[in-house]
Amino acid sequence: MCCVGEVGSCSDTGKSGACGTMLEEETDQTYENVLAEIQSFELPIEATLRSVYDDQPNAHKKFMEKLDACIRNHDKEIEKMCNFHHQGFVDAITELLKVRTDAEKLKVQVTDTNRRFQDAGKEVIVHTEDIIRCRIQQRNITTVVEKLQLCLPVLEMYSKLKEQMSAKRYYSALKTMEQLENVYFPWVSQYRFCQLMIENLPKLREDIKEISMSDLKDFLESIRKHSDKIGETAMKQAQHQKTFSVSLQKQNKMKFGKNIYINHDRIPEERNETVLKHSLEEEDENEEEVLTVQDLVDFSPVYRCLHIYSVLGDEETFENYYRKQRKKQARLVLQPQSNMHETVDGYRRYFTQIVGFFVVEDHILHVTQGLVTRAYTDELWNMALSKIIAVLRAHSSYCTDPDLVLELKNLIVIFADTLQGYGFPVNRLFDLLFEIRDQYNETLLKKWAGVFRDIFEEDNYSPIPIVNEEEYKIVISKFPFQDPDLEKQSFPKKFPMSQSVPHIYIQVKEFIYASLKFSESLHRSSTEIDDMLRKSTNLLLTRTLSSCLLNLIRKPHLGLTELVQIIINTTHLEQACKYLEDFITNITNISQETVHTTRLYGLSTFKDARHAAEGEIYTKLNQKIDEFVQLADYDWTMSEPDGRASGYLMDLINFLRSIFQVFTHLPGKVAQTACMSACQHLSTSLMQMLLDSELKQISMGAVQQFNLDVIQCELFASSEPVPGFQGDTLQLAFIDLRQLLDLFMVWDWSTYLADYGQPASKYLRVNPNTALTLLEKMKDTSKKNNIFAQFRKNDRDKQKLIETVVKQLRSLVNGMSQHT
Repeated sequence: MCCVGEVGSCSDTGKSGACGTMLEEETDQTYENVLAEIQSFELPIEATLRSVYDDQPNAHKKFMEKLDACIRNHDKEIEKMCNFHHQGFVDAITELLKVRTDAEKLKVQVTDTNRRFQDAGKEVIVHTEDIIRCRIQQRNITTVVEKLQLCLPVLEMYSKLKEQMSAKRYYSALKTMEQLENVYFPWVSQYRFCQLMIENLPKLREDIKEISMSDLKDFLESIRKHSDKIGETAMKQAQHQKTFSVSLQKQNKMKFGKNIYINHDRIPEERNETVLKHSLEEEDENEEEVLTVQDLVDFSPVYRCLHIYSVLGDEETFENYYRKQRKKQARLVLQPQSNMHETVDGYRRYFTQIVGFFVVEDHILHVTQGLVTRAYTDELWNMALSKIIAVLRAHSSYCTDPDLVLELKNLIVIFADTLQGYGFPVNRLFDLLFEIRDQYNETLLKKWAGVFRDIFEEDNYSPIPIVNEEEYKIVISKFPFQDPDLEKQSFPKKFPMSQSVPHIYIQVKEFIYASLKFSESLHRSSTEIDDMLRKSTNLLLTRTLSSCLLNLIRKPHLGLTELVQIIINTTHLEQACKYLEDFITNITNISQETVHTTRLYGLSTFKDARHAAEGEIYTKLNQKIDEFVQLADYDWTMSEPDGRASGYLMDLINFLRSIFQVFTHLPGKVAQTACMSACQHLSTSLMQMLLDSELKQISMGAVQQFNLDVIQCELFASSEPVPGFQGDTLQLAFIDLRQLLDLFMVWDWSTYLADYGQPASKYLRVNPNTALTLLEKMKDTSKKNNIFAQFRKNDRDKQKLIETVVKQLRSLVNGMSQHT
C-alpha cells in the first residue's frame, strides 16, 4: 500500500511538473497501474511488462524513469522507519548480549543432556529395532499362515490326487482334478506352484488315459488267453443245467429199452445202466463248484477305462477302439488250427474259446451302457456263425471216426445250448448238425463195414452146434430164432445158421443205438427220430451189409459149402428184419402203422445177396465142373472103347452127388436150379470137347468111349440128385449130346437128312454144323487108315458114305446160310 501511495504521490508530482495535456495524464496513469501490478507479486508479469513496451515509443525509458522515482520514494520511507525504530533495535541488541552467557551455559547443559539421552537411547534403539523386527516377523507369519491356510486344501487335494494315481484309482483321480480346477485353484491361482499344478493336470490326464488304455490292452490280452477257460466254465454251467432233464430222458429210454428185450437180449439194458451211471457221476462232479464268468475275469479295467474316457469326454474313441480290438480277437478266435479235426480236444478248445469270447461280450453288454450294443453283438455273432459253420463243415469232412463225430456233435449241442442261453440264435448250428448227421452215418457205415468184414472173416460157415440148454439160450438171447422142430430135438443139435448171423443181428442193433446217440439233444420229435433211425438202418442194410455180402460172395477162395451157408444165413437175417422194426418202434414209441413210417429194406437186401450167392454157386459149380473136365484124357484115335466110363467123369459125378446132398438145406428152387445149371454146363462142356478146333481127328472107338461117359451123366440125371424135378426134366440137359451120339453110333444119316427140319424128327436137336464138324474129324481118321482100308471093301464103302454125307451136310449148311 505504501508503494502504491508513493506511486500515487509520484504521479501527482509528475502531474504538477509535467505538461498538462491529457495524453501525458493517461500515460502516467498506465505506468502507475503497471507498477502496482508488479508490487502485488502476481506472477507472471510478462504480459504486464509487454503491455508497457508495446503501448508507445520510448515507453521503456519513461517506464524506467518512473520506476527509479518509485524506488527513491521507497528508500525514503525505509529510512524514516529505521530512524523511528533505531532505539528499540539498540535495546534489543543489548538484551541479546546480556543473555549470551546464559545461552552458552544452556547450550552446554543441552549438549550434555543430549549426550546423556543419546547414551541412554542406544539400548532402547536396539530393543526397538528388535521389536520392529519381531513385529514384522509376526506380521509375515500371520500373512504366511493366512496364505497357507488358503493353500493347504489345494495341496491336500493335490496330494490326494498323487495318492490316487499311485493306487491306480484313476476315476477318483479325475474327479479330484475336476474339484481342483473348479474349486481350489481359483483361490491360489496367483501363486507359481498353482500354475505348475495347472500345467501338470493335462499331462496327468493323458497319463491316466494311457495307463487305463494299457490296462485295457492287458485285459484284452488276458481274456484272449483265458477265453477257453471262460468258455469251458460257461459250457459246464449250461451242461449242468441240462443234467437233470437229460438223466430223466435216459431213464425213460432205458424203460423203452426194457420193452425191447422180448427176444431175451440183455446187452442194451446193461449199456443204458452204464450210460445212466456215467451221467449221474458227471452230475455229481458238476455239483462240486460252479464258477461264473465274474469269478474268472476281472472286468474292472474295462469299467475304469470306460469311466475315465467318459469323464474325459472321449467315450466314442474308447468304444471304437474296444470294438475294433474285439473284432480282431474274434477273427483270431474263429481261426481254427490245421489239425483240429484229428482229436476232440481240438474242437473243444475251438468251441470254448468262441464261447468265452461271446460270454465276455454278453457280460459287457449288460453291465455297461453303450460300450457294446445288441446290434453290435448280433452282427459279430452272425459273422462268427458263418465262419464257425464253414470251419465245422470243412474240418468235419475229414473225420473218419464215428466216435469223434459223435463227440463233435455233443460239443456242438453244448456249444449251441450255451450260447442260446446267452440270447444268441443258434438255429443254423442245428441245421449244420443234420449235415454232420449224414456224415456221422457215413462214418458209421464205414465202421460197420469193417465190423461186418471181420465177422465174415471169423465165421466158419458151419451150422452152430449146441450141446446143452445153456448154449441154446445164449444163442436165442442174441438172435430171435424160432423153430419148434429144433426145440423138440434132443441135444446135441445144430442151428441152421452160422455164427455170423447172431453177430450181425447184434451189430445192426448196435448200429441203431449208435445212430440214436446222434439224434439225442437235437430237439427233434419222436417221429423225426424214428424216421432218421429207419433211414440210417436202411442204408446199413442196403448199402453196407449188402456190399459186404456181395464182396464176400465174390471172394475166389469161398467154396460151394460156404456159399450154401451164406444163402441159409441171409434167409434167417431176412426173417429177423421184422424184429429190427419192432426194436426201432420200441425205442421211438412210434407205431409201424403210422402213415409216414419208413419200412426197412432188408428183405430186398438179403434177397439180392441170396440171388448173388446163388449165381456165384452156379458159377463156382460150373468152374468146378470145368476143373474136372480139364482132367479128361481121351485117346481120340482109339480103335475100341475101354468098356467103362472115364475116371474123371466118375469123380465129377461123385462130387456132384455130394455137393447136391449139401444143397438139401437150400430152398428147393435154388437146389434144382443149381442142379439143372450143372448138368447143362456139363453137357455144354462135353459138346465143346467134341467140337474143339484143336481136335483134328476122332475115331469111332473114341466116340463109343465118349458115349459111355454121356450114359453115366444121363444115369446121374435120372437118379434125381435133387428132389423136385418132374419126369426126365433133368435128363433133357443132355438131349443134344444124346441125339448127336445116337446119330453117329447107329450111323442113321439117311433118317437124319430125310427128317431134318421136321418137328417130329428123331434127331431134331442135332445141328447140321455140329454133325458136319464131327463127321469131318472122323473122315480125317479114315483117310489116315486108308492104306489098310483099301483092302477091305466095307471100309471103302464106309469112306464113300462119309464123303457122300459130308457133301450133303455141306449143301444143307450152305442152304441154311443162304436162307438166313
